[in-house]
Amino acid sequence: MLKKLILATAMSALLGGSALADTTLKLVEVITSPERTATLKEIVATFEAANPGAKVEIISLPWGEAFEKFATMVSAGETPDVVEMPDTWLALYAKNGSLESLEPYLQKWSETEDLNNRALEFGRAVDNTAYMLPYGFYLRAMFYNKKLFEEAGVAGPPKTLDEFWETSKKVSALPGKYGYCLRGGPGGLNGWVMFGATANGSNDFFKADGASTFADEGWVKGISFLVDLYKNGYAPKDSVNWGFNEIVAGFYSGTCAMLDQDPDALIAIAERMKPEDYGVAPFPKGPSGKAFPTIGYAGWSMFSNSANKDLAWNLIATLEGKDGNIAWNKRTGALPARKSAESDPFYADPKFKGWFEELADADVHPTVMPTHLEEFAFFKDSLVIKTSQEALLGDRTPEDLAKEWADYMTKAQQKFLAAQ
Repeated sequence: MLKKLILATAMSALLGGSALADTTLKLVEVITSPERTATLKEIVATFEAANPGAKVEIISLPWGEAFEKFATMVSAGETPDVVEMPDTWLALYAKNGSLESLEPYLQKWSETEDLNNRALEFGRAVDNTAYMLPYGFYLRAMFYNKKLFEEAGVAGPPKTLDEFWETSKKVSALPGKYGYCLRGGPGGLNGWVMFGATANGSNDFFKADGASTFADEGWVKGISFLVDLYKNGYAPKDSVNWGFNEIVAGFYSGTCAMLDQDPDALIAIAERMKPEDYGVAPFPKGPSGKAFPTIGYAGWSMFSNSANKDLAWNLIATLEGKDGNIAWNKRTGALPARKSAESDPFYADPKFKGWFEELADADVHPTVMPTHLEEFAFFKDSLVIKTSQEALLGDRTPEDLAKEWADYMTKAQQKFLAAQ
C-alpha cells in the first residue's frame, strides 16, 4: 500500500505540483518504538515525494522520558512544526497557546467526512477546537496465556475481579511464574484507574463541586487490590519499575500470564507467540457487574509558531489520510480513526475479538481520562509514578495515596470549573 502511495503522490507532484524551495519541517515522535519509527519514515516519504524540495526531520523521543524531554525542547524554543500528541498532553499545550487550530484545514479537507465521530470528538476535547487530529484509539483489554492457564488448572480468562485474583494466585504458584504483568513505572496510571473504577462501580472522576472521587471507598478498594496483588507476589518483584516494553516482554516471554493492554501490544506479541497460545478477553467486571477499561488516543498537532503552516498541514493530511492512517494503525496497533477502516479485512482477525466484545457490551464503559485538565500531564507522568511505587513498596498506605491524588485533582478540577 505504501509503495503504491509513494508512486501515486510522486506522479501527482511531477504532473501538477510545483517544486518547493528547500524547506525542512520538524516532526517529533513521542510514543516511540523501532516499528513505529520505521512506519513513520515510510509515510513521510510519500509526503516528500508529493512535495519536492520539502524534507522532514523526524525526532524520536523514548516514551518513558518523552514528557520531560519534550517539555525541555519547548521551553528552549526548539518547537516542532508537527508533534505526535498524546491525549494526556493536549490540554497542557493547547491551553498555553502552543497549538494551532486545525478547524480551518478540516473545513476544506476532502477526507474530513471519513473521520469517525470519536476522532472529531476527542480532537476537540479542549475548547471544542481541533487542536489535534487523533490517528487512532487505545482501548484496554486482557491478554492471557493459554498454556500457563492450562498448566495452572485455569479453565479460561477471568470474568470478574475475584476470578482475576484467584487466577493470579494459581499461576503464581508455578515456579518462576506470575499471574499479572503489573505496570508500576511509566504509563502505569491506566491500571490504577481501571481497577479502581471497576471496584468502585463508577468511572466518575469528580463530584458536582469538583471534588475528586479518588479517595472514595470504592476507588481505595481498587487501589488496594493492585497493591495487595503485588505484595502477595502475584506480579514480578521488578514490575514496580516496568513500563510498556517490560510488561509486553513479561507476557510474551511467559513470565506472567495476564496483561491488560491496548491493541498496539499485538505487534510484539504476535511476532513471538503462536496464535493458539494466547487470547484477548474483555477486562474483568467488578461487584457492580460493570468494567471500566481505559480508552486513550493520540494524534497529530501543529505548533502555532510553525513558519510553514500550510506545508505542516499537508504533512498531517498525509499521515491522517486514508492510506497513511490505515497503514500506520496496522503497524502500531491502534484502532483507526477512519470510518472506511471498519470494512478492512485486517480488523476481522480473531485477535481483535476482545476489544470488539468490550465495545459491544453495555456493561463495559470505556473510560476517558480527565485530559481536559492542563495539570493532568504532570499528574500522570510524574506524581502517579512516584507515589504508586511508594505504595507498592509499602512506604505508604493506599489510603494515603488516594488522598494525595484526590487533593491534587480536586484543585485542578475546581480551578477548571472556576474558569468556565
